[in-house]
Amino acid sequence: MIERIIILENVDPIVFFGVNNSNLQLLKTLYPKLRMVARGNVIKVIGDEEELATFEEKIHELEKFSVEMNVLKEEDIIDIVKGKAPAVINVDNLIIHGLNGKPILARTANQKKLAEEFDVNDMVFAIGPAGSGKTYTAIALAVRALKTKQVRKIILSRPAVEAGEKLGFLPGDMKEKIDPYLQPLYDALEDMIPPLKLKEYLENKIIQIAPLAFMRGRTLNDAVIILDEAQNTTKPQIKMFLTRLGLNGKMIITGDITQIDLPRTQQSGLIHAMSILRNIKGIATVEFNKKDIVRHKLVQRIVEAYEKETDHIKSLSLKESETVKDEQKLEID
Repeated sequence: MIERIIILENVDPIVFFGVNNSNLQLLKTLYPKLRMVARGNVIKVIGDEEELATFEEKIHELEKFSVEMNVLKEEDIIDIVKGKAPAVINVDNLIIHGLNGKPILARTANQKKLAEEFDVNDMVFAIGPAGSGKTYTAIALAVRALKTKQVRKIILSRPAVEAGEKLGFLPGDMKEKIDPYLQPLYDALEDMIPPLKLKEYLENKIIQIAPLAFMRGRTLNDAVIILDEAQNTTKPQIKMFLTRLGLNGKMIITGDITQIDLPRTQQSGLIHAMSILRNIKGIATVEFNKKDIVRHKLVQRIVEAYEKETDHIKSLSLKESETVKDEQKLEID
């Protein structure tokens, strides 16, 4: 009889062992000759050497399945232990599996295009209206790259620009003032990574979420770096961010150029960057539109209403400008 320690490095123990250790109890019934106990992400097993070797091999298969699917059911365990392929529903345009095995998909043509451009380019600009899935798809691609070990880190950032409210009036210390700006990023991650694993990633800085100002001076290697709400960056800010890209790094820059919260005297860094970087090899641009909106059906109608108002205002401004020119011409004549 020998003892072996098996460490589960990548999996969430709650997902792997099941509620009330139900999956562990099933493993004990499937391997009655082994004595096993689990604590945290460590399994201690005692038994015959040959039986232990088989058990460890199956545990790592179960771990790989659990990491990929974010779920591990009793029927999956039985199939893998018996050497059968678990029943997995193949879904078109799958990016990753979220909590409880929920498939996270590229649901529209431009979301799919973003996934394709991310695979072949090191920097992608993704612009478009609210609700089109730019940020959510970008974060899903980053999580996939982390899970498949293409990168070692995910860096998520946003400019802390007020949309009508002032930071100084928010309660709490600086972290508490900043966190509301970053909450949409946390929301997306919580859909994709089990809570304990996400907490571990954040504590170990494998996933980092920080305001744009905290990026200065850094070189970001082996990472997917996402800048969200990039329309609210100034030209110096976005230049600083884009030049953080390090070896084996990838960047996705998302934004909505119709919702700029900068002072009117400042040009959006996103618009400027896209204009001067558009034809550089290795940089791609994906332009989302109202057809990509995947939120409540009213969101698409709201976006359309604002577009109509903007077009109407532009039309009136053009007519006013032409009227002024005609009046000036008459005065000259």
